Amino acid sequence: MQEATLPKKRNFGLLPQIVVAIVLGIICGLFFPEGLTRVFVTINALFGQVLSFVIPLIILGLIAPAIADLGRGAGKWLAITAGIAYTSTVLAGLLGWGASMLVLPRVLPPAPESLTNPEEALLAPYFTVEIPPLFGVMSALVLAFILGVALTAIKSEVIYKGAHEFREIIGLVIAKIIIPLLPIYIFGIFLNMTQGGQVTAVIATFLGVVIFVFILTWIMLGIQYSVAGAVTGRNPIKMLGTMLPAYATALGTSSSAATIPVTLRQAVKMGVSQPVASFTVPLCATIHLAGSTIKLTSFALAIMMLYGMEIEPLVILGFVLLLGVFMIAAPGVPGGAVMTALGLMQSQLGFDETQQALMIATYIAIDSFGTATNVTGDGAIAAIIDKMIGRKHQFELKDEAKLAHASHESVV
Repeated sequence: MQEATLPKKRNFGLLPQIVVAIVLGIICGLFFPEGLTRVFVTINALFGQVLSFVIPLIILGLIAPAIADLGRGAGKWLAITAGIAYTSTVLAGLLGWGASMLVLPRVLPPAPESLTNPEEALLAPYFTVEIPPLFGVMSALVLAFILGVALTAIKSEVIYKGAHEFREIIGLVIAKIIIPLLPIYIFGIFLNMTQGGQVTAVIATFLGVVIFVFILTWIMLGIQYSVAGAVTGRNPIKMLGTMLPAYATALGTSSSAATIPVTLRQAVKMGVSQPVASFTVPLCATIHLAGSTIKLTSFALAIMMLYGMEIEPLVILGFVLLLGVFMIAAPGVPGGAVMTALGLMQSQLGFDETQQALMIATYIAIDSFGTATNVTGDGAIAAIIDKMIGRKHQFELKDEAKLAHASHESVV
């Protein structure tokens, strides 16, 4: 007698939840009474306090073990690969910055009064509860660096294991508390903006910015493969064409980890030797997030322009340079790089909870395109490293390839 099989539950992913939350927030904002709206505004205020408390812990809990993993047993080629990946990530941020400053002021609509003076348009919560963080964002980053570097030097298995267990705790907080509550948070934000007359300007603005950022990601891929083609002497168009299956796979999975087998296979097809591909692809899946950095930089600048915030070049440059460091921890965060970067936007750019919610919503809306850009760019780095190493030095990568796999598995 056959046992009855229960139908599998279909997971309603984060992106559909965010879309539904935005739509419901706009619709309900048209008829909800002010008192009911303020209930959700109060919930958002409480959630915002929790988020502010958790952000420094996210930075410490994710970046410290990530640095420790990179440093443990790191050889010359690991350092070179990490340097190239960081350079590519920062250049992506600089591309997003330059292109945004050139294009967005010409295409963004003038900011309405309701956006430039939100305190006059948005409803206030009934009450707030102050939950001050244990330390600031920059303190968390410096502490993460100190611990991460120290763990590579003192070889303490107890502290090393403790750092990874703390990362698991932070991962659970994000996966079980922050991410499930995000749709309610987004709903409350758009509900309040609709009643304040802000939502039309925001939606009209970000539809154009999404298209603009998508074009920028392909420009970045063109730059990466032009450099790789020049270094290796191969046709960059053919190289990029070979990596397209990895791009398509990442579009479907929205996961660098899930795409590693395809990225690895296509890198080898492109001409990268197996030892080099086995070393660089898992490592770059952890530390190379050029597409994500373009999105974060461009969306952040669009929000600053939309809200009439002052854009200081040195502040943006510092934001981009630090963002390259913050991206090391991004693959370990459910919801993508935006969760890791929220603290940086708050401390460096002065984003409030409404602006942070807009960043989350717009980033997640095209999350898969950023992931696809990240993993496809990994192939270009693999080709460059393969050319630099040469066949006679490939034996050096055996242990480092194992390290890259172990590091990535511990992060994901």
